[in-house]
Amino acid sequence: MRTLVKLLIVLAILGGIGYAAWKPLQTYLAKRAEVTWRTAKVETGGMVSVVNSTGTVKPKLQVSVGSFVSGPITELHVEFNQEVKKDELLAKIDPRIYDAAVARDKASLANREADVFRVQAQLQQAINDEKRAIALREEDKTFIAQAEMDKFTFARLGLEAQLKVSETAVEQARATLQNSQINRDYTEIRSPVDGIVINRKIDPGQTLAAQFQTPELFIIAPDMRNEMHIHANVDEADIGQIRSAQEKNHPVSFTVDAYPELFTGKILEIRLSSTTLQNVVTYPVVVTAANPDLKLLPGMTASLSFQVDERSEITKLPSAALRFYPDAKYVRPEDLPILEGISSSQPQDSADFGGQPQSQTAESALDRAESRKKRSQRHVWVAEGQKLRAVPVSVGLSDGKFYEMVSGDLKPGQELVTGIQNK
Repeated sequence: MRTLVKLLIVLAILGGIGYAAWKPLQTYLAKRAEVTWRTAKVETGGMVSVVNSTGTVKPKLQVSVGSFVSGPITELHVEFNQEVKKDELLAKIDPRIYDAAVARDKASLANREADVFRVQAQLQQAINDEKRAIALREEDKTFIAQAEMDKFTFARLGLEAQLKVSETAVEQARATLQNSQINRDYTEIRSPVDGIVINRKIDPGQTLAAQFQTPELFIIAPDMRNEMHIHANVDEADIGQIRSAQEKNHPVSFTVDAYPELFTGKILEIRLSSTTLQNVVTYPVVVTAANPDLKLLPGMTASLSFQVDERSEITKLPSAALRFYPDAKYVRPEDLPILEGISSSQPQDSADFGGQPQSQTAESALDRAESRKKRSQRHVWVAEGQKLRAVPVSVGLSDGKFYEMVSGDLKPGQELVTGIQNK
């Protein structure tokens, strides 16, 4: 009997303890079941939208200096990175062969000119003979027969023709001499422009052979202190924005690994020569930038940001809030059709907002065009107790972190759900 009483007393005590702990335990379990949302605030301020790309720094013009004639290099007057002026002597080829050719052609010209004098003298003699024969025949036709007169006449005509041939030979000899003199002048390699020698491909004593292909000796870049070009490859999807930025004369910012500072330039041209690599189509975009300190060197890799648009004092939505898609169990019943894809105001195109992309192969061109028009129509989510409420918004410009809110029932400072907070 005593054992039973003791057991009843113990059970009563345990029951009281359990009853007293039930309510706190229930509260604790309820709190553990609550969801803690990770949020980001709606902000206001300015926004600059950019398109990023990489490019290579190049001179605006590279002039290749070659050799038209062959021979060994006897003199070299410039080094790498040396600034040169137009017509400045860069190098010299051994001129002895070309000097000999000039002397030979001068002698040939003198010989041809002497031949002209000889023919002129013979012609003058033939003219005089013909005149005397005509004078004698006028006195008495029997003095000189007609056949003799014909000989005098045709002798003069033959010498006149021979004189023209000799004069033509003189012109040919003069042209040959001029060609030899030009070849002689080509032994002096001179700069065609003012610029900087960015590459030198010859050394003293090296022999050039220009019979089959013009050898490249120097590469000179003019105006490197005034202007450099950055050649970037931009994806075809961004070319429309780049063209708009060029029309609006928006600046381009870029950096190079060699310096911490920010450089600026502007879009010079969008070239039509597209490149396709692994089904990705890109277009060359040339950016021009000043280079007064010669910090931008040929071959440097530049990371560019093309400013395509700008806004001031706008309402900005965090990109993370636009990419967030909640589980259906956390969403109010009236907003479930949005997640189920019934609502047409929320296209599930994920390219910019983090959802799963739908295949477009089955869509018509009209459907794709309409879908792209609706890309700006989105939903964000705000917490109402343990449930989430969808807020439709229309977005515009983006800088990667935020999107411009074109329309929507949201206020600055309002919390938008971006995920679930880990406990």
